[in-house]
Order: sequence, then C-alpha cells, then structure tokens
Amino acid sequence: MVRGLMLLAAVTAQQIALVVALLVALAILFALLAQFLVRPPAKAPPAELPEAAPKERLEIAAPEVHTPAERLAREEKARGAVEAAEKSLAAAQAAGNSAAARAEIARYQRDLSDARRKLEYEQRKSQETVEKLRRQAEAAAREQAEAEARAQLLAQAEEARRIEADRRQKLADLETGRTLSEGLAKTRGGFMARLNALLGTGKELDEAALGELEEILFSADVGVRTATALLESVRERLKRKELSDLSKVKAALREEIERILSLGATLSQAGHGGLPELAPGVAAPQVVMVVGVNGTGKTTTIGKLAARLKIGGRSVLLGAGDTFRAAAGEQLDVWAERAQVPMVRGKDGSDPGAVLFNAITRARADGVQVVLCDTAGRLHTKANLMDELKGLKRTLGKAHPGAPHEVLLVVDATNGQNAIQQARQFHEALGVTGFVLTKLDGTAKGGVIIGICDELKIPVRYVGVGEKIPDLKPFDPHEFVEALFG
Repeated sequence: MVRGLMLLAAVTAQQIALVVALLVALAILFALLAQFLVRPPAKAPPAELPEAAPKERLEIAAPEVHTPAERLAREEKARGAVEAAEKSLAAAQAAGNSAAARAEIARYQRDLSDARRKLEYEQRKSQETVEKLRRQAEAAAREQAEAEARAQLLAQAEEARRIEADRRQKLADLETGRTLSEGLAKTRGGFMARLNALLGTGKELDEAALGELEEILFSADVGVRTATALLESVRERLKRKELSDLSKVKAALREEIERILSLGATLSQAGHGGLPELAPGVAAPQVVMVVGVNGTGKTTTIGKLAARLKIGGRSVLLGAGDTFRAAAGEQLDVWAERAQVPMVRGKDGSDPGAVLFNAITRARADGVQVVLCDTAGRLHTKANLMDELKGLKRTLGKAHPGAPHEVLLVVDATNGQNAIQQARQFHEALGVTGFVLTKLDGTAKGGVIIGICDELKIPVRYVGVGEKIPDLKPFDPHEFVEALFG
C-alpha cells in the first residue's frame, strides 16, 4: 500500500515537471515570435499629418496656405522628407537580413509611404493654389475689362448726349436769326404799304378801286401773268358777290397768294419746306446741283445750306465745281471749314466736270448722304454757257445714277421781274426742281417769289434774309404770307 502510494507520487511529479517544461518552452517560443510579430513604435508624424490619416482628413488638418511661395516651400520640404526616407530605407536594406534589420526596413518603408503621400498632397495643394490664383487673376481681368467697357460706354453716352445737346442748341440757334417778317420789311414798305392803304379804307369796291388795285399789283414785281391772275380771281369773286368792299379783298388776295405758293411746294415735298430727302429705294448720296447767275450769292448759299444740313444730322460733302472764278474755291473752302464738312476741289481753271465726278465718287465711298455741287455763275442769256451746264449735269448722271436729284437755282430777289426770266431759262435748260431766293431783306421786290411759283409751278426751297447761317430759312408758304401781310 505504501509502496503503491510512493509510486503514484513519483509519476505525478514527473508529469508536473513535464508540464512546467512545456510551458517554459512555449514562453520562450512566444518571446521569439514577438520579436518578429510585435510592431515597434513608429516615428511621430508631422503635427498636421496624423499617422494613417485618410486623405480627406489631410486637407482638413493641413493649415491653409495662400501664396505660391509658401506652397512651394511646403512642397520642397515634403520632397526633402521623401529623399531622407529613401536614404534611410536604403541604409536599412544594406544592413543585413537580421530580425532587427527587417524591422527597421518595415518602419522606413512606412515612413517613405507617408512622406510620398505628404508630397503628393502638397503638390496637389500647390496646383490648386496656382489654379485658384489663375482664376482670381482672370476674374480680376474680366472685372477690369468690364469696368473699362462700362466706363467707355458711359463716356460714349455722355459724348453722344453732349453732341445731341449741341445739335439741338444749334437747331435752336437757327431759329434765332433774323425773322422772315424782318426780312420782308422793305417789301411791306413797298407795294404792300400801298395795297394796305387801299384795302384798309373800307370803301366800296368799284371800277376805280379795281383800277388802282391793278396798278399796285403790276408794280409789285409779281409779273404780268400773276398780277392778271390775281385780278381775275378778285373779279370772279365779285361776280359771285363774295366781296362787298375793299376790306374783304385783302383776305381774298392773301388766300390766293398762299394757294399759289403752296401749290409749288406740294408738287415736290408735300408742303414741307427745305431740301427733301431721297425717295425710298434711291441710293445715296443725294446730289444737289446749285446754279445761278453771277452775284446771286450761290456759293454763300451752298455754305449755309451745308451747315444747316450738318446740324440737322445729315452728312454733307462739297464739290467745288466753280473752277472759273479764282476766289470761288477759297470762299467755299472757308464755308466747308465753318460747317465742318469735307470738300473736293481741283485746280483753278480745271475741268469742273472732273472735280464734281471725283466728289461724288468720294461721297459714295465714304457713305456721305448729300453732295452739294457748286457751279460757275453764268448769264442765262449766253447759250454756250447754258450748254456747258447741260454737259455738267450729264456728267453728274454718269458719276451716280439718277444724279442730280435736285437742281437748285439761286435767284437774287433784288432783280425783281428779271429773276422770273432767269428762272424760266434755267428751268428750260436744266429742269430746275427748286429755288433759293436770296437778299430778300435788301429789296422791296419780294413779291417776285409769287410770280416764280405761279408761272413755273416750282417750289421755293429757301429764302435768304441776312448774312448769317440762321438767316437762310426753309420756305414756308403760310409763314411767308403771314409776314408779307403782317
């Protein structure tokens, strides 16, 4: 029994010793494995880059850098860290293949991975910074360009307003010259004074009064034909018993004279005074041929007309076709400068047709709206000179189809009934489309305008009542009659 117990104790002790030895062996094995499996502590990462931080956290953790210089410095620093990690890894790989060396290699590989990731991040941020600055620069450039464009538009608008205000002021100034009533003062003091003296008596209208009325009308430079027509109109109304006394004759004459003057205007421009514009579909420029005898004020009228058209908003070019008179070119040049319009001029004595052909050609090339063609003054009684004007008119037609669109005859009102004869012969030769009656303020023969419109049925475009630009006025029949009888 005792021996049996001793034998059992010896077996148990041996088993315990074997278990202990096995546990010790396992402990040693675990210790060895720990050297290879347990990860050594890594180097502390940069403050802005926590270890194993995902990329989306890098952008949040890294401080914002705005300038390219700062971004470049950070990028260079990250590149230096990569190079250092590569060197450390290379040194560890050269150290051998021991367990410690392998642990160092693994650590430097992680360091190199982190450094490369940081470099990529810095490079990306540098590109973003450069792109952001580029967009800002482009936006600033656009804003500056838009600001400059706005400033330019404002300046242009202001200049346009200034030009328009200046044009309106000049248009207003055109109406502040001598009035038509002032220009007709001498005419009213002539036959109109006698007419008013007769018609203002209130006497009964008898044959003696009609005879006196006939004498006044025939002395009024309206022409025999027109004076006869006016008398016949009075006699016809007498037959219809529409006129009971002389006071009503004045109203009848006034009405008939306005009808005569308005008839000529309505034929060409529907009652609108001045130079009509081109009809729809007719190509510019509008060519205006200005003719007349010497001394009527033709060149001066052209200058004033150019100024009026320019102020009214139409572009104008002057053609110096009077190459015969030495001072004509210089005089027209002065008016061109005063009106601020271009002029085409040739040498004195040169072919006027060639000069005006060149003027129209230039106007077509430059898009000018109106060409005013000056011509040499000539007597209407000289057939050879009138033939030259006919040839000049044909030249204008060759330069531009349909030209001249207007043939304006400048007539000196002081010539009285002789002006009617001039108008008739110029019209027969050239087909006059309108008249300009000048020097109306210096004569009592203003009634000639009634005879011109009545006999030729051609409108008076303008009347001149003074030396200034505003003194050339578009002709208005009603205004003229009001001034004449006023």
